[in-house]
Amino acid sequence: MPVFDLGRVRNWTSVPAPRFVGGNRVELLEGGAALFPRMLEAIAGAEREVWLATYIFHDDESALGIAQALGAAAARGVAVHVVVDGFGSKGTLATLRAALVPAGVAFEVFRPIERWYALLQPGQLRRLHQKLCVVDERIAFVGGINLIDDRLDLRHGWNPEPRLDYAVELSGPLAVAVHATARAMWARAHLGQNWRDGVRQVVRSGAPVNEGLAMLRSLRGAARLPEEADTSPVRAAFVVRDNFRQRRAIERSYVDAIRRAVHSVDIAVPYFYPGRRFRRALRQAAKRGVTVRLLLQGKIDYRIAALAARALYAELQAYGVRIYEYTPAYLHAKVAVVDGRWATVGSSNIDPLSLLLNLEANVVVDDEPFAATLAARFQAAFAVSTPVGSTPARAGWRGWVQRAAVAWMANVYLRVAGITGRY
Repeated sequence: MPVFDLGRVRNWTSVPAPRFVGGNRVELLEGGAALFPRMLEAIAGAEREVWLATYIFHDDESALGIAQALGAAAARGVAVHVVVDGFGSKGTLATLRAALVPAGVAFEVFRPIERWYALLQPGQLRRLHQKLCVVDERIAFVGGINLIDDRLDLRHGWNPEPRLDYAVELSGPLAVAVHATARAMWARAHLGQNWRDGVRQVVRSGAPVNEGLAMLRSLRGAARLPEEADTSPVRAAFVVRDNFRQRRAIERSYVDAIRRAVHSVDIAVPYFYPGRRFRRALRQAAKRGVTVRLLLQGKIDYRIAALAARALYAELQAYGVRIYEYTPAYLHAKVAVVDGRWATVGSSNIDPLSLLLNLEANVVVDDEPFAATLAARFQAAFAVSTPVGSTPARAGWRGWVQRAAVAWMANVYLRVAGITGRY
């Protein structure tokens, strides 16, 4: 009977704990128009391996350009691994397989949905929402940008203006952590749509071990960040929400930064319905004199999500939080700047799905020049957004009923997904 090394599987499927390390280069990229050419250049220069994880991998011209580059890299002998979410990329899986697999790309689907009733299975509400690409453990891309044209929305079609979204290109010690996480997402999909149950099944049967682990044995051991790293030029951390040991890591990073804020907190996010701790941190920051500004959707893609966010407007405005709605295009950015130094760019919204269900990834940067660059983008976005006036009518019983209804729906959704406790 084959020997099954559970510790080794945990190595393959676990992600590194967040930790600030120095010696990184981090550059802000706005939209796919800036991101995709950089990814193409990095993939074209790959010597050993490329790992890519994304929620949406579409079949428009921009996305297929990435697919062709991945296939070309695999054809010349680079080990290319791609994992996409089974819901976000459901409509393009056949196209992706046809473009990638014949070229030698190791292609996996995270929690595939082959029939509509698959959504009723345990865990199917928890999706791979990360957007990661790492080349040779040297160059990494992290953010909120899916592989789809900036002007194309899957629900609403083509738009005249590109959506507002961001990613970062980074190199240095932090690229090792991104590599470990992208590999873990691919390995979990490879082992099965519920990787922990898959491990248990393999342990019980013994027989499927060799086939299931043959490819994984060719991978290197879990990547570790250096114990000591330079304190320059940029200190940054890679923060992951992984549905396992780090369920609240991204939420904690936000809340801790807001609690320490002295001067300013700027947050941009399309889907906003934070839990009580997060809202309390925002209220208390504004109450002690910190300028707190939220940039939320003005051009709505999901009306229920917009109603949930607006149910909180009066509560937050009562403490001095300023709210703006971005109207020139769809807002997809998940970014923040605190006190002109702490900044984050990633895939995590501030709602129950991102904070408690989906697999997410953010880069947190402790660097004044980087924060200043992102703050300038905030100022430009605020300048073309609509300030939301106070909403006193919702501060009474109508507002309470609306917030209670949204909270009830959020809790029901989380319980269906297997998350217990109040939100």
